[in-house]
Amino acid sequence: MKIVIQRVKRAQVSIDQQLHNSIGQGLLLLVGVGSDDSQEDMDYAVRKIVNMRIFSDAEGKMNLSIKDISGEILSISQFTLHADTKKGNRPAFVKAAPPEMASNFYDAFNLALQQEVPTRTGIFGADMQVELINDGPVTIILDTKNR
Repeated sequence: MKIVIQRVKRAQVSIDQQLHNSIGQGLLLLVGVGSDDSQEDMDYAVRKIVNMRIFSDAEGKMNLSIKDISGEILSISQFTLHADTKKGNRPAFVKAAPPEMASNFYDAFNLALQQEVPTRTGIFGADMQVELINDGPVTIILDTKNR
């Protein structure tokens, strides 16, 4: 899994110019499922995301997790995180999971997150418009294959 984690003041996703979901303070996740991702990858990602201390405490140090601040998550599927740009000018997406596998994996990932933190999502495979107010900005890239 490749996940871009962004600390946000607020975020929202619209589909066909209609608001689909929104959150207040929390994390916006752009989630790419790879063809070789496993339950172990999912468990690792969920554990890291809900416990990562990237929110400021009273002294201004990044010392609090999303759980500590009672924040929310907006999770957006994004297969393009698995783009291979080594050859030519058109990205290849052969490392991205096939749509059915990715959809099921993404749904399970979001259910696991929901058990820990209020989690909202976009719609898998939809053309979405995502808006956010970055907080910091703090942006972290999590690759479950690099641990």
